[in-house]
Amino acid sequence: MSRAKQSREEQAAPPTAPDARLQQMRRRVHLGRLGVWAAVAAGPLALAVAVATPATVVRAAPATKPTTVKTTVSANPSGYATVFLSAWLRSRAGAESTAQARLAQSMAPDVDLPGTADAQPEPVSVVAVRSAQRAGQAWSVTLAAQYADGRLRYFAVPVVADSDGASFTVSGAPGVVAGPARAEEGQSPYTVTVPTTGDLSATAGEFFAAYLTGAGEVDRYLSPGVQLSPVSPAPYETVTVRQLLGADQEASAESVPGDGTRVRVTAQVEARDRDGRWPLAYELTLKTRSGRWEITALQTGTTAQAGGDR
Repeated sequence: MSRAKQSREEQAAPPTAPDARLQQMRRRVHLGRLGVWAAVAAGPLALAVAVATPATVVRAAPATKPTTVKTTVSANPSGYATVFLSAWLRSRAGAESTAQARLAQSMAPDVDLPGTADAQPEPVSVVAVRSAQRAGQAWSVTLAAQYADGRLRYFAVPVVADSDGASFTVSGAPGVVAGPARAEEGQSPYTVTVPTTGDLSATAGEFFAAYLTGAGEVDRYLSPGVQLSPVSPAPYETVTVRQLLGADQEASAESVPGDGTRVRVTAQVEARDRDGRWPLAYELTLKTRSGRWEITALQTGTTAQAGGDR
């Protein structure tokens, strides 16, 4: 057999397991050499990176738990104490079957009912005037009970709230207490007298006539972007501005200052209807534009919603 024929037969024969492993090692060495030569061709820095860079391992981020949002409920029990005291003052021992007695006992099972006569005076109104949180979830609510004969009596009612502030119970009998002291008034910022014959007074008078009596359109006295609805139905027949006091010196001008001038004033208003005279008070913020005063805000229970120039 010739050597060429023998060589062709060896190439055609399938490789054994040791031969296959040897061929794989040779291919790896060959590929490694190609990579090194490619790095050498690219420069010394590329060669260093090719040799020193470790393999990158990517790890999956741990699964995160969803965030739990807990809603906190306000625990102020003023309303609860108001309902209880109103029912308790209208109840009496020996008449536990009445609706008011059952309500009071359901809210405070361990509290005795008043032992009063059948003709006991009932309060006209019961209003919470102060609440204070004691230790933990314990509260003390001070309430004012007003009677038809003009008497005013204050009660302190102890109330306990649960940990979530969603449930309450009256934890003890009410106690009669002294009413809150009257606080000293701070110094008023309104010290500038506004002329009754000036443009500012005229604008305020016309505005209140439209706002409280329906005489005219309110919108014509408001700055652009300000929204304020008149009182409806109109409660009064006539309105008179008795006094205007300003917090800014510009309010004392007889004529309209330059555009963009802003002032704050308080208005003492006298309104009349078929039942009589009603003294009212309001705070206004005004601004000049195009040679006239315009209202940008009204305070006293209702605030005008202003646009960008408020």
